[in-house]
Amino acid sequence: MNIIFIVGMAGSGKSSLVGNFKEWLKLNEQNTIAVNLDPGVLNLQYNPDIDVRTQISLEEIMEKYQLGPNGALIVAADLIGDSIETIRDELEDIEPDIVLIDTPGQIELFALRDCGPFIVDGIADCPKAVVYLFDGVFSSTPLNYITNTFLAAAIHSRLLKPQVHVLTKQDLMEEEKLQETLDWSDDHSKLIDALDTLPNKTAGIIGRDLSEAILRTGMNFDLIPIASKQEMGFIELHAYLTRMLLGGEEPRP
Repeated sequence: MNIIFIVGMAGSGKSSLVGNFKEWLKLNEQNTIAVNLDPGVLNLQYNPDIDVRTQISLEEIMEKYQLGPNGALIVAADLIGDSIETIRDELEDIEPDIVLIDTPGQIELFALRDCGPFIVDGIADCPKAVVYLFDGVFSSTPLNYITNTFLAAAIHSRLLKPQVHVLTKQDLMEEEKLQETLDWSDDHSKLIDALDTLPNKTAGIIGRDLSEAILRTGMNFDLIPIASKQEMGFIELHAYLTRMLLGGEEPRP
């Protein structure tokens, strides 16, 4: 079994990737299931095989503790950690080859609280990876792109698992803007040039300092562009994950 955590900012396309990538993998004869770890999601674009909402009710938490939605989500995130044994048992019963885990829309609830690393470490004893999503539309300006690199670095420092970076919604980006964003991930000097052209010089200087700090971490921010609904980039993403988790060998159907 190999577990892949899909992580990213709210609206970056996590659920869309989980649902469409699952179906693509199944068509390619991979025994794949989807797990929803977001207790607050109202509508999903796929049917999860394991759903934390069957164990945790946001409305019940709000009523029991007299909390608003945000406070209830924090409590719910911690309760997921308490439910980890149940999820672990379900995974052992199903015995899938690949598990795609849809994490909470509020990235800080999962990755930046103690429950996140606890869940990642405790959910199963098997190879694991993180797919961090760069929202393509959001990340198409240099300062927003740097914001995403900082969040990605923070996720890596918290979860400490192999991490791949994906640029979502490429179908919504103009070709020139798509290539420019990919160039920033491949060539740091091009990102610096983009920052130097910002009309707000103070923002450009701050962005330059932040980008150089990220560069010193040694993290690889090469982006794999995808469009989930069209299944664009899935071959490249699957190949990258296979090399990362299995040394290039696919699970046997």
